[in-house]
Amino acid sequence: MTDQARGTESEIPGKPTSASRTTLSHIMTHNDTNLLGTVHGGVIMKLVDDAAGAVAGRHSGGPAVTASMDEMVFLEPVRVGDLVHVKAQVNWTGRTSMEVGVRVLAERWNESTPAQQVGSAYLVFAAVDADGKPRSVPPVFPESERDKRRYQEAQIRRQHRLARRRAIKELREQRAADGIED
Repeated sequence: MTDQARGTESEIPGKPTSASRTTLSHIMTHNDTNLLGTVHGGVIMKLVDDAAGAVAGRHSGGPAVTASMDEMVFLEPVRVGDLVHVKAQVNWTGRTSMEVGVRVLAERWNESTPAQQVGSAYLVFAAVDADGKPRSVPPVFPESERDKRRYQEAQIRRQHRLARRRAIKELREQRAADGIED
């Protein structure tokens, strides 16, 4: 997809989806457990953020910060001894931001069964310069049909985020105009 088709005027050369795709693997230990004896969701969320941050930094060619976690879904519990694989890629890019999609898989460290998907997430990262100010990111070029679908879905999520923000802002402005204090 060209920059003009995306509605941006980027002078930065684009990158294919595969250029920044990465996998982070970690074995879960007793230090990672919650009160139920399974791996704490926050531990998984940190791994998700770490992998997504690596992908965002790699794609943008420098520092990138987490702007939002659009969605985190836990499908199955992760247990002590599971080898967790966090797979991340850039799904979509704007002028200074990127959506990174993440799939979380787990497999028993001592079994030869295939890894099972246990979670997924979508995060938005903003590329920043040395002063913490937004900087431009290269466009991402989806390579496969799956990448193209992810790109289109990311655009839908972005539209929903923006619409939700507008609706909340309008509601708060209306409540303030009506003299309702929060």
